[in-house]
Amino acid sequence: MPDIGIIGAGVAGLHLGLLLRRHDIPVTLYSDRTPAQIAAGPLPATVAHHAPTLRREAALGVGFWPADTYGYTCHHHYVGGPRPLTFRGDFTSPSCGVDHRLVLPALTDVFQDRGGELRTGRVAADEVAGLAARHDLLVVATGRGPLADLFPRLDGPGSATAPRRRLCAGLYHGVAPAEPKGVTLSLAPGRGELIEIPLYSGHGHVTALLFECVPGGGADALCSLDQRAGPAAFDRAVRAELAAHHPTVFARTDPARFGLTGPLDLVRTAITPTVRADWAELPGGRYALALGDAHTVVDPIVGQGANTASYSAEVVADAVLDAPVLDELFCRRVARRRAEVVLGAARWSELMLRPPEHVRRLLGAMSECRSAADEFTDNFGRPDRQWRLLATPERTRAFLARHGVLPG
Repeated sequence: MPDIGIIGAGVAGLHLGLLLRRHDIPVTLYSDRTPAQIAAGPLPATVAHHAPTLRREAALGVGFWPADTYGYTCHHHYVGGPRPLTFRGDFTSPSCGVDHRLVLPALTDVFQDRGGELRTGRVAADEVAGLAARHDLLVVATGRGPLADLFPRLDGPGSATAPRRRLCAGLYHGVAPAEPKGVTLSLAPGRGELIEIPLYSGHGHVTALLFECVPGGGADALCSLDQRAGPAAFDRAVRAELAAHHPTVFARTDPARFGLTGPLDLVRTAITPTVRADWAELPGGRYALALGDAHTVVDPIVGQGANTASYSAEVVADAVLDAPVLDELFCRRVARRRAEVVLGAARWSELMLRPPEHVRRLLGAMSECRSAADEFTDNFGRPDRQWRLLATPERTRAFLARHGVLPG
């Protein structure tokens, strides 16, 4: 029976560990933080799990936040401009937003309860060869630090040389949920996007606001304000941004209650979208396999990071169960099996950051065609299918024609 080492205890590493432990495969998980440190730490991101990920978690026995209580059923769209557009698209099965400071510690506890080994401490690049010698396969499931550099960066669709957006994400009180309960995707052309997510955290049901700020577009001023020195001023600035550019969300704010839920509930960063090689050969003939953020780093504009990480973990687990030897052929097989979904998500995410004309036309068409909007929304759980619809103008025209929308 193979012995697997996994560096990184996010969704990718934990889902892989749980999937393997279901078959009694020995797994050691290396994490740079304890579960208690993660739970008490700053907001890592604002994350939604779509239906395929929720089904995977339920099958693993870790569906602790069922979608009928914690989930949402649709996306509300607002596209600003001289003639604003508003429309809605529904899922066939709900998605769910839960603070990962609740999710990751809970899954780590289950992993250990099921016989998985957890080792805490930062893994340095010069320790990788030694770790690989202890295991039949080493999986790198963290994009932080130098470990991701084991896998060469690949130029092409899905990769960029600089961030496309500056991100300002926080959890807030004082925003009433949309009706029906759903995510709001609000676009302010030239300035950026707002993604509003109904999310469950240690404060209960709250609202996540993720501002995707175009560098130099004006909204990125939120990324520089000193929230700790002036929390009230920061809250006013956020609400002013909503009032000026995201009116459907602003209309649901309560000025008497609106504010960040706490100083740890804010993260400001910038992400460079990156696609890396699937594997690397290590000294001694062992292999390191890239998973999650070590493989693809995507901007969160369409909420694909955790979901493709979970999908990829399932592909790897299935391949481990099938493989007599965990060698280069094994790595190639994993790469082929997961490419359409994982790379589709990366390319779709990049496309939405710089939408070409056919995507802008699509938004207008969906405002008048509910069935097209529903299919587009449901494809947030199927990024491979979404990419096949959006990759070229011809494909998008065919998609709209199928819904009875004639080319404009």
